Amino acid sequence: QVQLVESGGGLVQPGGSLRLSCAVSRITFRLATMGWYRQAPGKERELVARIDRFSTTNYAGSVKDRFTISRDNFKNTVYLQMNSLKPEDTAVYHCNLYPHSDSWGRGTQVTVSS
Repeated sequence: QVQLVESGGGLVQPGGSLRLSCAVSRITFRLATMGWYRQAPGKERELVARIDRFSTTNYAGSVKDRFTISRDNFKNTVYLQMNSLKPEDTAVYHCNLYPHSDSWGRGTQVTVSS
């Protein structure tokens, strides 16, 4: 089963930035399509961004032009650079395969508040 360890979350003011990281193991990472997902309290989990083995990216409309997903195949790590953060971006952020596996990490909390 894939193992996923997310980090980089925190409390940030509206308009601020954060960079999330996800260390991935137990899969052939360079061949995998990876995604960042988020779940806000009382809401369904949603896919925020994904990146395939060719580094082709795709974003949810709500984060396009603000978030950037990237990967480092030498470090088996996927990143999410988040800029111009809004209160509605507050959520627990997880990475996973796309489509997602049943194995989830703990996630990392992102709170956008003044």
